[in-house]
Amino acid sequence: MELFLEPVDVWLFRDGKPFDALSDHRARSLFPPYPTVMQGVIRSHHLVVKGVDLRDPEAIAKAVGTAEVFGNLRLRGPFIARKEGAHITRYFPVPADVVLDRRAGNYRPLRPRPRGEAPYVLTSAPDDLPVLLWQPEGYEPSKQVAGQWLAEEDLLKCLRGELVTAVPGETLFTRENRFGIGRDDATRTTLEGALYEVEFIRPCADVGLWVQVEGYDGWPEAGLMRIGGEGRGAHFSKIEPPLSWPEMPDPLPQRFKVYFASPTYFEEGWKPKDWGRFFNGAVTLQAVALNRYKSIGGFDWASGGQKPARRYVPAGSVYYFTAEGSVRLRTDLINGAITDRWPEIGFGQVIITEW
Repeated sequence: MELFLEPVDVWLFRDGKPFDALSDHRARSLFPPYPTVMQGVIRSHHLVVKGVDLRDPEAIAKAVGTAEVFGNLRLRGPFIARKEGAHITRYFPVPADVVLDRRAGNYRPLRPRPRGEAPYVLTSAPDDLPVLLWQPEGYEPSKQVAGQWLAEEDLLKCLRGELVTAVPGETLFTRENRFGIGRDDATRTTLEGALYEVEFIRPCADVGLWVQVEGYDGWPEAGLMRIGGEGRGAHFSKIEPPLSWPEMPDPLPQRFKVYFASPTYFEEGWKPKDWGRFFNGAVTLQAVALNRYKSIGGFDWASGGQKPARRYVPAGSVYYFTAEGSVRLRTDLINGAITDRWPEIGFGQVIITEW
């Protein structure tokens, strides 16, 4: 099933950094939230749908699995989405292999160029990457603007090398800062020096989150659920007919690039130990366009402490490959994901096109 989640009020999706005394006074929000947040939302509400006794650990494990064993759950998303009548449009991060033209106001693709054609260029890129990504000719450079999004149709055009215009984040959602002060529960008095600030997300009208859920049944066509920090409310409704995920080329082109629609984790940081885990056939990595890594952790309620933070390749990153002979994405990949960690809940979601 596919769900469209709309806010009842503001939402809070913290970035996972410590937020307690002497750590930080400001809690920042992410939008869309990471898959780790959404899997908790979906699994928690599935317990409600099935009427599971929350005091029975065995019944909970049977219904939704354990902390890191997700059972039958297969999740894709969440992605920002806007409802326009009966139509829903998904929005994705701007790919890392484009630059903003200040004069035209659109995004232009970087040009792949063999490293040997520019022996005078010094770069920190690994020597085993034979292709460099060059700025396009005839454009006026501009500082990259944060918080830009591409509608799905424009994203596919962009990945094909066409010029596109992004949607500013403030047309999809706004951020609201709210202040408070710590309190001594025993005396019901405020604590000195305990002022804090929390950032909330307020989606614009008809904007919410799209998520695909497999492995769970019995959900109603629509309803209310808790989501994110403070258990804020969301209205969910099933999407009919469901949206399709962009079709993967089969076989893959001789030159193809992989766009990561969601963060991904690799054992060696920005790459896995072996690309053969994800492809049937020989592939060679040619170039990579990366944004700054994302640290994903969180709070472990069971142990009462912070979870270990891991560095993830951010959404929007693009990897360029060449294929030797007939190459296909492996059919046994969970969710078709390219990731070394948690493909079941939506990490490593990709869109593949020719370059």
